[in-house]
Amino acid sequence: MVSDEPQANVTEERNLVYAKLGERELHIDAFIPKNANTNIPAILIIHGGGWRSGDRSQHIPLAQHLATRGIACFTVEYRLSTEAFYPNAVYDLKSAIRWLRSNAARFHIDTNKINVLGFSAGGELAAFLGVTNGIPKFEGPEGNYNSSSKVNAVIDIDGTLSFVSPDAWETQNQQTIGASADWIGYPRTERLDLWTQASPFTYTDRNTAPFLFLNSAVERMHAGRDDFKKVMDQKHVYVEIKNFPDTPHSFCLYEPWFNSVVDDIIAFVQKIYTN
Repeated sequence: MVSDEPQANVTEERNLVYAKLGERELHIDAFIPKNANTNIPAILIIHGGGWRSGDRSQHIPLAQHLATRGIACFTVEYRLSTEAFYPNAVYDLKSAIRWLRSNAARFHIDTNKINVLGFSAGGELAAFLGVTNGIPKFEGPEGNYNSSSKVNAVIDIDGTLSFVSPDAWETQNQQTIGASADWIGYPRTERLDLWTQASPFTYTDRNTAPFLFLNSAVERMHAGRDDFKKVMDQKHVYVEIKNFPDTPHSFCLYEPWFNSVVDDIIAFVQKIYTN
């Protein structure tokens, strides 16, 4: 795995608090290009782990490397399924986006260039944030309401778009109580309505955010992606797909693929904000 190595041209602020739920603090780390001009793009980075494990340190190397290329990056904590069921992680992350906008001047962020990136379960969450812009019931109770939770673009690294499509792992293994069932709180056989509500693909028709998909060779992690792109093509919403052949699910964390992942993210961000 690529190691956590502070970069000379990046300012780091770790263990900041972006929200409180009673005594429970939710933390975020900031990685800001030194001598940054105002109005730089930002990326909120959401870790994977099946909604029940992992932590934000997983993507600190990615945040460090992206920040050296001029993007303000933030690795974020959210409540896992061992603490809170769906949609509480969504509430947390939308609050984090509002916090970013509330602190835009501090971090030199362009509030029209706030992007989300996630890997695996984090990719599913990133996609969900992007396609649910402006839906009040997903905003949650965690403050910063003077700012918007709008996501301007999404980078989804091997995160499913659907728990209910024919190609979804959950559809093909309906009797299995897996990580997604632990997060949603019900078996798929009991609350299909909730599984549908928790699927980013459900909100495809209303999406306006550009998407970049970075995908491994593990096909089940791409459920809903191709159908999503077809709809976006009809809507003239930009979607880019980059496949990494012969790679494991965790490819983005390791060499020799890590640098290509960084390059693809930089190219995508530059493209969507210069067109």
